[in-house]
Parts: sequence; structure tokens; C-alpha cells
Amino acid sequence: MFTGVLANRTVLELGSMIAAPFATHILNQMGAEVIKIEPPSGDTTRKLVRGGPSGTYIAYNRGKKSICLDLRSDRGLEIFHKLVKNADVVVHNLSPGAARRLGVSYTGCSAINPAIIYCHIKGYGAGPLSEGVASNPIAEAATGVMYANRVDGRPSRLGPSYHDQFAGCYAVMAILSALLDAGGDARRRNIELGLYETGLHIAARELVGVQLNSQLLGRQDQEPSPEFSIPGYGAYETRDNRWIYLVMLTDEHWSKFCKAASVATDPELATLRQRRKSRPQVEQLVSAAVETFDYDELARKLSEVGAGFTEVLSPDRVLDAPQARESGKYAQFPFSGYAFAAPNFPLPALTGENVENSPPPLLGEHTYAVLQQIGYEDEEIRSFITEGAALTANHDAELWAKVRDAKA
Repeated sequence: MFTGVLANRTVLELGSMIAAPFATHILNQMGAEVIKIEPPSGDTTRKLVRGGPSGTYIAYNRGKKSICLDLRSDRGLEIFHKLVKNADVVVHNLSPGAARRLGVSYTGCSAINPAIIYCHIKGYGAGPLSEGVASNPIAEAATGVMYANRVDGRPSRLGPSYHDQFAGCYAVMAILSALLDAGGDARRRNIELGLYETGLHIAARELVGVQLNSQLLGRQDQEPSPEFSIPGYGAYETRDNRWIYLVMLTDEHWSKFCKAASVATDPELATLRQRRKSRPQVEQLVSAAVETFDYDELARKLSEVGAGFTEVLSPDRVLDAPQARESGKYAQFPFSGYAFAAPNFPLPALTGENVENSPPPLLGEHTYAVLQQIGYEDEEIRSFITEGAALTANHDAELWAKVRDAKA
């Protein structure tokens, strides 16, 4: 059977919210066994929706094992140290202060297992704010992303937590590099990654674009998004009240759209420079042309000429698209009496056929089994649980508060 590239690797995760759990989700999809070590209160995302697990928890924690430990206790820390001894990677996004208080450091982990790869995703990397706490929206605000994204004039966070997820991806790159360099420079096994620094790298295009425009124009000038600088680029409503997103970056794109939408050729609008000067006219022309078609008809015509477009879909429709429904694109699994479908890692050649698509674990669902796996006897495990150093899952607990019947 074809196995994932990280089969037989064990990853310990002490993660909450998105960055670390997203990184270990990718590692798990690539075949690694991920043991999610949670405090008695559990990952924060377990309680965000009606007191129960959120979409974040369900999407990015499926296939993992959950072990619940109180690392503030001596025996809980003892178990953690034994887990480290048998692991390949430790990933966490605890604050620097919390990591020190709980004894989760590279120095401590490498003393137990010199080969361990240790990855700390934190708010800020080296610098005056290295001890500071930052989250996804703070990184957006501090790196310029939020400035132009405004709701009613007020700078606002983007919808998805992209900085968290990019940080998770960067963490995976660093971890894979360290695995490739096993036995090499120990500094490569001590990975420290800031959300802020991740945000800076993501924003490089915009930051350099502002510098370019400012020097060309002799004044500070924000680089506009394509939607505001290129007419005919954006979302337009069709006759049947669906939205189509058009990309017209070049004159060839414009020519293809005109052919598909039966727009008369106008030599005064042939070049992007001309169209920019006549932006209101072009926008009105494109809107008027699009609204004469039902979506399916216009989509067919655009496909025939090779134009770039898509429908603007609501989240409930995304996984119904034929492209999304292609075999292997997403996994279906039950969780607490409900059915879910979550997209898979998009590189199937790295995942293999043996990658689990099991539901996300209940808090402490695998505590007993994992402790047995690392060599503890039943009697000792029961004593850990009795003392509160380790906890096991309550399979009878309702995860979400019931929704009241509006008619009741």
C-alpha cells in the first residue's frame, strides 16, 4: 500500500486555535502520527460554537490523537517528557511565558531527545517584541494588510486567518528541511517562527509596490488592488442573479471577453492604458454586457474562448462543484452524530492511501491508548487519571448546546 511520505514519524502538538494545529494537520495528511496534547480545558476551538467545537477544530484536527495532560503537575510533565523521548517533532504555539511556565522549551526537549525537531510558532520572532503576544488580526494590522481592508471606513481583519495558516505552512517547510538534514546543524532543529514575520513576508509585494509608486510619483501612494486599478476585473451580476468573477489583466483577456460577450470592438478601448483612462465607461460596458446573460450561458461562451472566470460561490455550495467533487479532493466523516466533509491536502502524491480521514478526537480520547503505547502499565495509567495528571474522554457529554425550536 502506498504510504504518506511522513509515515512512521510522530509529531507532538501543543496547539490551540489555528497556526500550530494547521501545521500538524498538514503533517498528519502527509502520513505522520500526530498526538495532540491538550490541557484539561482543551484546545480553545473546542468551545467556540454553542459551547462546542468550531469548524476550525473539526477541519484541522481530524485524524489526530488527543491526549489530555495537566502539564502543571509533576506527573503530567513526566508523561510529556516520555512522549518527547519517543517523538520526532514537537510543534506548539504557546506564548513564550506559558511555554516557560510549562517547561516546554527547546533546551528541555533536546536534553531528553537530542534529535527532536522543535517548532515554536509565536507572535513575534527575534526583536524588541519577541516576548509579546500576537494573533492573526494583530499580524494583519502590523504588516499593512488591514489598512486597506475597511468596513464602513474602519480597518478590519480579513475573513479567513491567512497569517495563521501561512505560518503553519512555513512551519511545515522548516520541519521538512530539518528532517532532510537529520544530524546536521542543531540550529535547524530549533525552529522559531513569528506571525508578524510571516505577515511581513506575505506583504512583500504590497510593501515593495508602495515603495515603487512612491519613488515614481514622488509621493506616498498605496498600491491599488487589481479590482480598483484595472477596469473589467472583478465580480459582476448576471441576468439570473448569480455573480461571475472576471480577470482581465491584459489586452488579450479583454479581447476574449468582448468576443464571448458579443461586445463591439472599440479601438479607443483596445489597450489597458486606454481602458484605465475610461474606467467608468468600461465598468458600465462590462456590467451591461454581463447582465444580458444567464450565468451558465456566459460561462460556456467564456470557456470557449479560453477566458479566466469563475462563479462567486457561497460556502455552502463550494464542495458541490464538479471540480471539488473529483475523487480524493475532500474527505467525508461523521462527528458526534453529524456528517462533515473537509478538503484534503492538495498533493496526493505526498499523502498516500493510508492517511486517516477519521473524525477529530474528543478531548482525551486517546489518553489511555497513547500512555500504553509509550510503556505505562494499566495500574500506573489509572493512577495518573485519578490524580488528575491525565484525563480521558467523556463519550456521553453533549458537545453543543441544543438549538431551541423557534416555534416552541
